[in-house]
Amino acid sequence: MKLSKLDLGNVVAIAHSDGNLQLLLDLGDEIELLEIPAPIEAYEGLQHLNDIVAESVEEAWEEEEIAMLPVNSSMANALGYDDEKQILQLEFHDGSVYQYSGIDDDTWEDLHQADSVGRFFHNEIKGKYERIY
Repeated sequence: MKLSKLDLGNVVAIAHSDGNLQLLLDLGDEIELLEIPAPIEAYEGLQHLNDIVAESVEEAWEEEEIAMLPVNSSMANALGYDDEKQILQLEFHDGSVYQYSGIDDDTWEDLHQADSVGRFFHNEIKGKYERIY
């Protein structure tokens, strides 16, 4: 068996129609719909994987919350940072919450003080640090 690392962080939504797995991808500057020929089981498997990940994230979330600071941004409502675990947490306007690991104190300070939180996030964090939630 050959294993491959997956990064599904850009997948916003999934669907299955007419024998195609449909993936809605957030590419930063645009949204793209990707259709891949696949059986319904592929869709069901991704839904099941999402449920498993959501459960583990919910359990982790209940363990310890990160204090959030409101920001004036067109992208996010609030930012938070756990300096011991080096975890950045962002709450977006749509209510979704993302966490990124390996964020050092300097990067956190630069983000928090940036003129544009969204621009800094897209240029310096997204795709460069591991999204854990």
